[in-house]
Amino acid sequence: MLSNNKGAAIAVMMLALGSGGAVLAQPKARSMVADGAPVLGAPYQVSGTSYTPADPVYYDEVGYAGAMEEGSQSGATATGEAFVPSAITAAHKTLPLPSYVEVTALDSGRTILVRVNDRGPMRNDQLIALSPGAAAQLGVAGQGAAAVRVRRVNPPEQERAALRAHGQAAERLETPAALLKVLRGKLPARSVAAPLPRAPIAAKPRPAVAQARPPVANRPGADFDRPAVAPRPVAQPVKVPPAPKPTPRPTPAPAPTPAPTPASVKTGGYVVQVGAFSSQPRAQALAKSLGARVEPAGAMWRVRLGPYATQQAAQAGVRSAAAKGFENARIMANDAR
Repeated sequence: MLSNNKGAAIAVMMLALGSGGAVLAQPKARSMVADGAPVLGAPYQVSGTSYTPADPVYYDEVGYAGAMEEGSQSGATATGEAFVPSAITAAHKTLPLPSYVEVTALDSGRTILVRVNDRGPMRNDQLIALSPGAAAQLGVAGQGAAAVRVRRVNPPEQERAALRAHGQAAERLETPAALLKVLRGKLPARSVAAPLPRAPIAAKPRPAVAQARPPVANRPGADFDRPAVAPRPVAQPVKVPPAPKPTPRPTPAPAPTPAPTPASVKTGGYVVQVGAFSSQPRAQALAKSLGARVEPAGAMWRVRLGPYATQQAAQAGVRSAAAKGFENARIMANDAR
């Protein structure tokens, strides 16, 4: 069964043959555009700022989106395509033509796929210019410059074909609120909300502060060696010799506490001798681990616990030494040598 288009074509051909072969001109339908080889173009300037087109593999920027207006290229884009207001297209200063980007509205989180096929916007405070169709799909139509994120992507051919046919690709998932907050924090400085710049507001209280300062210091050619106002003579104070300070009496330094010697160790009672060593460092190390003391005895160094008042009390020292592996500790009189 013939389709309606094919049937209409046959009817036109029949009428043409019946009229002596003359074929009537038919209105040309808007065809799908093609993605040719990406074009960069030469560097150019916008209001004194230079831009060099490039082909980055990764592109992810935040900025402001303006409106893509018909007539800037005499009705055609930089790729030579006809400007179609309803198509989902955009103009960018440096990305290859054509290329595809995801544009996210930072106020709503809505993200759409856009085909870049023109150069622009021709102003330095805007990152991208959206066609009326793209602005409507993104939900920013009529808002002026909208805060957006522009990220270059490589969509499947089915979505590319939809945009080349002046249709729409499916919207992406909405951007999470936490990520939107981070992206908005990366926006370039721009006084969108405040109609007046902050500088005049902050400058209002400055004149009062400036007038409080003596103007002589900032006057060119001022004589800094001569005061602006002659000072009144001031009587010189009579110098009174200061009273003699009392000479502090020297405080005698406290006598150093003599180090304990074997003679100063308390005598009497009982001690527990753990061992005797010919090396003083070894004896001191053992005494430190047991909480004992070291007593010299000729060429030997004895490690002892105590003194204890009674032999029964000294048994505690024997048990303490045995618990640490010294089972041969023995009780001795404190004055024993």
